[in-house]
Amino acid sequence: MKKYYIILSCFLLIVLYSCQRDHQTDFKAFLGDKEIRYTGAVGLVTAQPGNLEVGLKWKASSDPGITKYVIYFNNKADSQVVHIDGKKDTISTVIKGLSEYTYSFTIYSFDANGNKSIPTEINNIKIYGPIYQSTLLNRGYNATNPYSVTTAGAVTLNFITPDTINVGTTIKYTSKQGETKTVILKPENSSITIPDYKPGTAITYNSSYIPERNAIDVFNAPTFDTFPQVVHIEPCDKSLFKKLRLPYDFLPLEDRTDLEELWDGATSPKGYPDIFHSNGQVRLPGTLTFDLGKVYTRLTQVEEIGRNCCANPNDFEIWGIADITNAATSVPPNDPAWKAEAIQKGWKLLKEVKRTDDGSAPLKSDLDPNVPPVRYLRIRVISAANGDANTANISQITPFYEVLE
Repeated sequence: MKKYYIILSCFLLIVLYSCQRDHQTDFKAFLGDKEIRYTGAVGLVTAQPGNLEVGLKWKASSDPGITKYVIYFNNKADSQVVHIDGKKDTISTVIKGLSEYTYSFTIYSFDANGNKSIPTEINNIKIYGPIYQSTLLNRGYNATNPYSVTTAGAVTLNFITPDTINVGTTIKYTSKQGETKTVILKPENSSITIPDYKPGTAITYNSSYIPERNAIDVFNAPTFDTFPQVVHIEPCDKSLFKKLRLPYDFLPLEDRTDLEELWDGATSPKGYPDIFHSNGQVRLPGTLTFDLGKVYTRLTQVEEIGRNCCANPNDFEIWGIADITNAATSVPPNDPAWKAEAIQKGWKLLKEVKRTDDGSAPLKSDLDPNVPPVRYLRIRVISAANGDANTANISQITPFYEVLE
């Protein structure tokens, strides 16, 4: 029996060895009598989305035999080859011609013999394009205070805080020399100043964005928007002003307190005798009239400054007319019929100003809408801040107009 077991064991060993040898022979034959050799895989991959394209960047394989990398996408229906020459720490490429879609990419490294690495995948990479661009809006301007204009004509445009992915806003305007110019408002700034803006011309703007922080492309909002019309206000030319006196107008207390004191350029309250001071013989309401020297088609504001002490108007009307011919009223301004006759004669009430202070400080008042062309101004003083019913004291009157050219 012992001899039988020894013979059986030897037989099994022969069969096992024979099968193993046949299997190894078949496996080598299947591989073409070659062994499988994997090249070094790529390191960390970073995707940078763009406009129908993507930038891919990865740490190069440490395998010195690598000669190229192949990137597969669209379920391996498409690929892009990146050849390398020499040692590089980082490899990058841009794949163009993509659709606005979410992609996955698989990267292999290859050596000169065609051996490849195990795959490295990067998934859920969003590609942007015209659909994304159509959703972009230009950065909003400050609706409460859209702009300011200096006396020298420099315009400051004010915007609200932008979206976090805004990278800039392009502003186009026409200079005083008639040239089309472009300036860029940075996202961290809320305003930008244009020193040479030509009044009356359009300002347009267009904002730029990146879809993600590491994107390789910048997208612009689909259209340029037009900024609110910039109204450039300047004081009327006081060198053209002339004294005018219609029936029932105030008379000056003396020659040196006449109307000329109203346009000597003062910017703060003055004292006697450097003011217009009525003679007190006309009970309020009373009027004073003067010639601006030319017709202004767009008067917008009037600034009034009172005396440094007393009898300052705290309720007064501003009237205007383009032609003084037959414009004199037949009743005094304190007559209840005066206003109706003034309107019948062609005068236009531009603004009634009611002050709540002592009437001395400079006060600039916007005129009512739809102001007609005006050459002659008439101030009708209704009452004085100190209750004086017969006297009016004024230091300065400055009309402003909108500059279109």
